[in-house]
Amino acid sequence: MFLNRKAYYFAIGLLCFVLTIVSAQDQKKADSLLIIYQEDELKGIEKLELLRNLSFNEIHNLDAAIGYAEELINLAKQEDNYLYLHRGYIQKGNSHRLAGDLNAALNAFFKSTQASIKANYLEGEGSTYTAIADTYSEIGNSKNAEIYYAKAIQILRKTNDSIALATTLLNAGDEYFNSEKYALALQYFEESGLIFKKANYKIGTAYNLGNVGMVYAEQGKDSLAKTYINDAIAVLEELEDYYAISEYLTYMSDIYMKQKNSATALTYAQRSYNLALKYGLKKQISESSLKLSELYEQHKNIPASYALYKKHIAYRDSVTNLEGVAKMADLRTAYEVSQKQVEVDLLNQQKRNQLIIIGFTSLLLLTLFYNYRTISKEKKKSEKLLLNILPKKVAKELKNTGKATSKKYDNVSILFTDFQGFTALVATISATKLIEELNHIFGRFDDIMDEYQIEKIETIGDAYMAACGLPEENEHHAQRCVQAAQKMIDFLIARNLTNDIQWNMRVGIHSGPVVAGVVGKTKFAYDLFGDTVNTAARMESNGKPEKINISHSTYKLLKDEPSFLFKSRGRILAKGKGEMKMYFVETK
Repeated sequence: MFLNRKAYYFAIGLLCFVLTIVSAQDQKKADSLLIIYQEDELKGIEKLELLRNLSFNEIHNLDAAIGYAEELINLAKQEDNYLYLHRGYIQKGNSHRLAGDLNAALNAFFKSTQASIKANYLEGEGSTYTAIADTYSEIGNSKNAEIYYAKAIQILRKTNDSIALATTLLNAGDEYFNSEKYALALQYFEESGLIFKKANYKIGTAYNLGNVGMVYAEQGKDSLAKTYINDAIAVLEELEDYYAISEYLTYMSDIYMKQKNSATALTYAQRSYNLALKYGLKKQISESSLKLSELYEQHKNIPASYALYKKHIAYRDSVTNLEGVAKMADLRTAYEVSQKQVEVDLLNQQKRNQLIIIGFTSLLLLTLFYNYRTISKEKKKSEKLLLNILPKKVAKELKNTGKATSKKYDNVSILFTDFQGFTALVATISATKLIEELNHIFGRFDDIMDEYQIEKIETIGDAYMAACGLPEENEHHAQRCVQAAQKMIDFLIARNLTNDIQWNMRVGIHSGPVVAGVVGKTKFAYDLFGDTVNTAARMESNGKPEKINISHSTYKLLKDEPSFLFKSRGRILAKGKGEMKMYFVETK
């Protein structure tokens, strides 16, 4: 999988680089370049380079990224520039790959290879063969993946791009690991590790150490495995690469479980769980919850085991399957028809004995009524669950048509909260108590959202996200979010007065446009997309406990409201956003 467009994903637990997108993409840069593009004053190489950078840095709109790449391809063809033709096709392939269209990605990568050969550009040819191999690996075609890794390595050995060579060696080792060819995997990992170390490329070195450790674990060499994985975790902690750390910690827990050292296994699993909760890593929350559940069961702590298993299920299957709702209705209808036919047959065959007929008929009607009520209750339960997951308007559209169209909303306020010191708090209380506390707090938050007509979007660990102004538009969206936030803070302050466990919450609010829609085909989730969501999260992370931190956009909507008091915080540096005006607000 791709995480923040970084160059790695997990395949059967093993960490693997994706060479073609090693550099960090920057949507802000794409937005700036778009202004230059719209002026349409550049020609020749400058126009080619602009299109290349636009396609590379466009993150939010992959269709637009593909469009820039196609324009780059057409312009490169006009100018007989095979270097930029290669670059155009590889950017097109990357965008298709990120969009999940792997066949289209392969088609673009193969054309990129042909262009790089005509341009006599060995680094590009080798990198594209690596991209082809990575894509075949994602598809599950190990045979083709190994063929193209070999081609890439052969070509990259002729270049001076040591990082590209080491990355491809690492990915090839990953493919051999997945095929259980452990000796070959280690051979490739050892060579890539030496290159990464010589180049002082820390993140490559970390993944290499971790992957070697996993191979040793599969070979039963647990002591070596622990050494290598712990060394990898130490480097990744310096780099703050929490996704990989969480995966490796869970793997360490597996190793100690095999050694029947459940106490140490529990420590590693708990570290993975805490980290995943803190950074909202849903997949890792599910996996580490399951691991902890198994371990608590071994320790005969059944309540904690059960609570964590519920957490695992909640993150694995957080939404219902609408097909099941429709199927239930179909089964009910078919059952009633078949049972009524049985009733008719019985009446025709039992004319001589009216008492028996009446008895059978009555029994049959009671049975039908009971089954009808049972199925009806289950159907209502499923529909209620669906309404807990999706807004009423969206759920209705999804039930009626089988799909829900995405929609852009221009005037929405996003509210984010989380708890300061959550990780430290988790370490001091049991998992059962933690879930009990969060259930109570988030349950009250849900009531507050209903009171102010705000749509709850999701909870991730200790974070709570909601939005006002969708799917039903509301001109008072900013005002309602601030009022709700104040009520949430007042609730926690009052609760802390009578509770040993203290919860200190930050709140951030930002207003602007978003795109909202249902994600998934068989399992559905209502989610929001756009820079407004990211900015709201930054408002929260730059806030302070018991304070409502709002952006300048939200302030402009509320500044003339007599019921609010504002305190300017000036310009504050927000991660990934630069300096932003922020304000504390409270109700009078």
